[in-house]
Amino acid sequence: MAYTRSAIVTGGTANLGYFAALEVARQHSDWLVVVCSRSDREHAADMINGVLKQSNTIFMPLDLSDSKSVRSFAKDWSNRNYPPIQALFLNAALQFPGKASYTPEGVESTFAISHVGHSLFFHLLCPNLAPKARIVLTSSGTHDPAMKSGLPDAIYTTAEELAHPPPAIANGPGRRHYANSKLANIMWAYALHKRLNQKVPDRGITVNAFDPGLMPGTGLARESNALGRCVWEKVLPKVTPVLKVLYTDNIHKPEESAASLVRLACSDETAGISGKYFEGRKEIPSSKDSYDEKKIDDLWQWTVKYCAQDEAEAARFENFA
Repeated sequence: MAYTRSAIVTGGTANLGYFAALEVARQHSDWLVVVCSRSDREHAADMINGVLKQSNTIFMPLDLSDSKSVRSFAKDWSNRNYPPIQALFLNAALQFPGKASYTPEGVESTFAISHVGHSLFFHLLCPNLAPKARIVLTSSGTHDPAMKSGLPDAIYTTAEELAHPPPAIANGPGRRHYANSKLANIMWAYALHKRLNQKVPDRGITVNAFDPGLMPGTGLARESNALGRCVWEKVLPKVTPVLKVLYTDNIHKPEESAASLVRLACSDETAGISGKYFEGRKEIPSSKDSYDEKKIDDLWQWTVKYCAQDEAEAARFENFA
């Protein structure tokens, strides 16, 4: 079958990403739907095809913590001449609750996966985006201290300190790195929206950030200790009704949040909306820090400089070529 468009979902083999890919494939049998992760041990792509009795979902390996893997994916994508990318779900994330963890390239792991890898992924795939393509970054309400999420407050100093934290940050609460990375997701979405409008408004590309809410039972806590995993995977899903009353009503099953995510990325209702932050289906303000233009510019400039191999590539990234 000749597919008309493509959709890519990072972290698409499980949980929110899996259900988002399933829903996109269900709605658009004429699209090629690509689920990406380091591995597909559960055969997610085959499962989606089996459920829908279709064959439009495939798996492609991607390790966002490794720039070589990201570059290999982008090269492979171009070589295969797949259809233009209509929806790009920058969804993958991990939490490392203990002391700071680092990638082989020396970047704090949470920031590397949630922000750096996704940014490089976008820039390398940008030439393959369809007109009016939509990019959605999965962020989190944990980025906003005012939300009182229970995680340590996000603190943005500089992008360099998020990537290579000094001892005061590296030795602090591990989950602060997660909150910081989710703040970076939103700030980068705002930076990208602004620059797309300035440099290539005719392409009509939109970008938004999305909070899926708390989703107990998902694989987000897989780097936690045994007790932490047990509470997250076994206990909290059973007391969700109580949590909704005592804690927040922004608690959902992954398939519920996935439906809201796909609406933002694919629905006619949300066409043309860009530079916004959504909690489920509601557009809401993000944190005070997320609108700080100096911090947004710092993040953008650091990211392009770090991700680009040379000045020529940096220029292409800045101009979305």
